[in-house]
Amino acid sequence: MTVHILVTGTSRGIGAAIAAGLEGQGVRLVGHASARGDDRTVSADLDRPGAAARLWREALDRLDGRIDVLVNNAGVFEAAPLDLSDREWTAAWERTLRIDLVAAAELSRLAVLHWRGNGRPGRIVNVASRAAHRGDSPDHWHYAAAKAGMVAMTKTIARGYANEGILAFAVSPGFVGTAMAEDHLAGPAAAATLAEIPLGRVATPDEVAVAVRFLALDAPASMTGATLDLNGASHVR
Repeated sequence: MTVHILVTGTSRGIGAAIAAGLEGQGVRLVGHASARGDDRTVSADLDRPGAAARLWREALDRLDGRIDVLVNNAGVFEAAPLDLSDREWTAAWERTLRIDLVAAAELSRLAVLHWRGNGRPGRIVNVASRAAHRGDSPDHWHYAAAKAGMVAMTKTIARGYANEGILAFAVSPGFVGTAMAEDHLAGPAAAATLAEIPLGRVATPDEVAVAVRFLALDAPASMTGATLDLNGASHVR
């Protein structure tokens, strides 16, 4: 049977690599972008309340009423220095949590309801971060908190619905060579970032995509609740 997959944040970077890695024989995929969509991509600004539900409905319609796998990849990595104004700092938290965690939760809820309502199995793969386990920079409290929430949500879904065939997994990359991380990797902290990675380089989007494809299509059911690390041994748990 063809596997129907919704992947968020496929316009570039990790998401584009995930989409490319999943496409092929036996898969129908709908992607997502925050701005302009096309015949294979739904446009939805996940910073806006209600956008996740609209994305789910449109993807479901394009996939003939059935989604088998949800990949929550969309996210932002934006600094929130302590010296921002109270209003700006709180707004940064609210935006990051809305996009990186709340929208993923909303989509996951709709996916679980969809599978339970139809008596079908399903899989959720959440793209978290090394920051969920070891924290992040002083400018990124909110990002670390959002990704830690995503890992906790993954474990909760796995524990709650495994007996119904609903599985949940996460991947936790460290720095990945994408546009989202390029400012940091090109800045004065780049040498220190690489020095703490025993592998000697950051992960590539394709490496993350390989892990996501495995979890989405091939991982044994007994792995549900697991998080796979891709950080070059910079944080070993």
